[in-house]
Amino acid sequence: MKKLLVTGASGFLGNRVVDFYKGKYEVYAPMHGELDIRNRDKVFSCLEGWRPDAVVHCAAISDIGRCEREPERSWDINVEGSVNLAAASAAVGAKCLFCSSDQVYFGSSQKGPHREQQELRPGNLYGREKLYAEEKCTQVNPDCVHLRLSWMYDVRTMNEGEHSDFLRTLLAQIRTSETLRYPGNDVRGITDVNEVVGNLEPALGLAGGAYNFGAPNERSTYETACCLFRELGWDRGRLAELEDAANPRDISMSQEKINNGGIFFADTVEGLVRSIKGVLSNFVL
Repeated sequence: MKKLLVTGASGFLGNRVVDFYKGKYEVYAPMHGELDIRNRDKVFSCLEGWRPDAVVHCAAISDIGRCEREPERSWDINVEGSVNLAAASAAVGAKCLFCSSDQVYFGSSQKGPHREQQELRPGNLYGREKLYAEEKCTQVNPDCVHLRLSWMYDVRTMNEGEHSDFLRTLLAQIRTSETLRYPGNDVRGITDVNEVVGNLEPALGLAGGAYNFGAPNERSTYETACCLFRELGWDRGRLAELEDAANPRDISMSQEKINNGGIFFADTVEGLVRSIKGVLSNFVL
């Protein structure tokens, strides 16, 4: 049985990666106390001792506000820790999947869907950390695969301590009489985390480099909600558009490169409709 090392196993994505692949792989998911990814020597010692076939690197400080408040700590984890894992993976011949983010496109002057090869100048620290980590990981490990993830949700499982997400917030709000308000100038993909997890295995066969890795979506969040309500036959009169002309955002991603690699994601609305219908038997409006 092949060996899979997963970092960030207590987080939203890492937890689900471990649950999905245990039994199919021999999974090792060290907690921070077992493996401090900021310590290069310990990272190399860990991988040389366990010798995984693949590494899925999910550990990160992903809260954008926290990155701004704790820049040194977030840099150490998001950049230095990622580079340590990429370098150690190369040393033991393990394929490394690095979980990057659609935030690398935040602040781009170009309209989406964004492509992996375009020039980037991320507008927040988290995006800059992820982009720099991609570049440095490639330098130490040209075979490293950088997966630019979008906003994720999971309607199947809610683990203790997790924040809510787009879909679980929607399902909670729809039971009330309140108006649901969504931004009309915020364009991004919203992805079922279970699709991300399932597509990690085929991603192990990708050549090194960056890949947009999430649901395609060229609609604003408000337009996405309108399409979702229409598909489900829900009352669109409950939706209202929020407009913040000073802060438009388009971090939608082109799927052309990942599709050419044989990996596909459902469209954002398609995925949301499928997820909601999957729980409708337990869902009462």
